[in-house]
Amino acid sequence: MTNDVLTEATTKVKKLRRSRTDKMVAGVCGGAAEMLGVDAALLRILLVAATLFGVGAGAILYLACWILVPEAD
Repeated sequence: MTNDVLTEATTKVKKLRRSRTDKMVAGVCGGAAEMLGVDAALLRILLVAATLFGVGAGAILYLACWILVPEAD
C-alpha cells in the first residue's frame, strides 16, 4: 500500500527544467512557466523588472538558474 502512495506522489511532482522549445536565451523562463502554468512572457517581464529595480538581482538569479537547472529531456 505505501509503495503505491509513494509512486503516485512522485509521478505528480513537477520538476523545474529549462525549456528546449520556449526559450529566448536559455529557456529558464519558459521552463518555469511550464512548471507554474503561466505565460512565459509574464515571467520574462517580471524578470526584467526585478533586474531593473533590484539592481541586477534578476540577472543574477537568471544566470544561477541557467547554470543549475538541467535542460528538459
